[in-house]
Amino acid sequence: MIKRDIKEAVQKRLDDQKAIVLFGPRQVGKSTLIQQLSSDFNQPVTHWNGDDADIRTLLSNPTSSLLKTYLGNTRTLVIDEAQRIQNIGLTIKIIIDQLPEVKVIATGSSSFELANHINEPLTGRKWEFQLFPFSFSEMANHQGVLEEKRLLPVRLVYGSYPEIINYPGEEETRLKHLTDSYLYKDILTWERIQKPDKMEKLVQALAFQVGSEVSYHELGQLTGLDNQTVERYIDLLEKVFIVFRLGSLSRNLRNELKKSQKYYFYDNGLRNAVINQFSPANLRQDIGALWENYLISERMKFLSYQQINTNRYFWRTHAQQEIDYIEERNGEMSAFEFKWNPKSKARFSKTFLNAYPDTRLTKIMTPENYMEFIYQ
Repeated sequence: MIKRDIKEAVQKRLDDQKAIVLFGPRQVGKSTLIQQLSSDFNQPVTHWNGDDADIRTLLSNPTSSLLKTYLGNTRTLVIDEAQRIQNIGLTIKIIIDQLPEVKVIATGSSSFELANHINEPLTGRKWEFQLFPFSFSEMANHQGVLEEKRLLPVRLVYGSYPEIINYPGEEETRLKHLTDSYLYKDILTWERIQKPDKMEKLVQALAFQVGSEVSYHELGQLTGLDNQTVERYIDLLEKVFIVFRLGSLSRNLRNELKKSQKYYFYDNGLRNAVINQFSPANLRQDIGALWENYLISERMKFLSYQQINTNRYFWRTHAQQEIDYIEERNGEMSAFEFKWNPKSKARFSKTFLNAYPDTRLTKIMTPENYMEFIYQ
């Protein structure tokens, strides 16, 4: 079994009164991780699943007395797919405040904001973690660095969802099943979207624009949606962990792009599945976009699992000067360019370096040195 990098960090939080909330896309392995931790849970354990209609009904109007009745002598409560339970944050708050002997462990495949029609009530009462598809680090620890590096072209096309890793040879079928069955489930459950076909077109449009600046107006023209609906739908896609955004760095120069953003997919395989493109990496015209999406998503996994706080940006001017990725930590910046061809040459803009003299590192990341970026 592939060990998850986040396991020890979660394990350390099992003995206090705060809830543990584990977020991540559907089918990413949240329930499996909880099962791996179960030997450390205080007994007895009660399991609830938000996908079950009776559980959702049971908790539709919770009170402390009802929860005490439901839980009895429970010492650990595990709630899978908690985001499907309306006002789940309030339910967990009542348990923490009124039943302090019960440790709550909740998993969610979308932000609880989708289920809560009140302000988030768990401030100061939870430890929050995020689980991703398998990371380079996890796979390298499982099967060796050299083998994982050898499989880079496969990861660029099929990604690293657990089901995809565990069933080699069935990647395309299982990715299509994943996107058809789970991709929009939480959005459609809570938001009652009237035109799911247009939501699908929007996801496809974002997939074709990975690594490029996104215009809500342009996306609206492609999908037949108005700008406000495009923005709302993209916000929902972020809350269910399908895409994430990278904002533009803009502080010093008049001609820097302001309030621009790029969107990336949490997983390359998911991105390729929504546009039904599974050609080998060496034949892809979009290999640059695949490479950029892979590196940025892997870097995000590393930073999250190592609990490193950093600001992340891209940079571009109206004169088309650009840098793919920038991290800012403790007042210092590091700038990176991503090139699939190791022989490609890139120069870092003097305009940028003059405007941001605290930049301590500039580096071009290729298949020859990418471990320095995603694994350290």
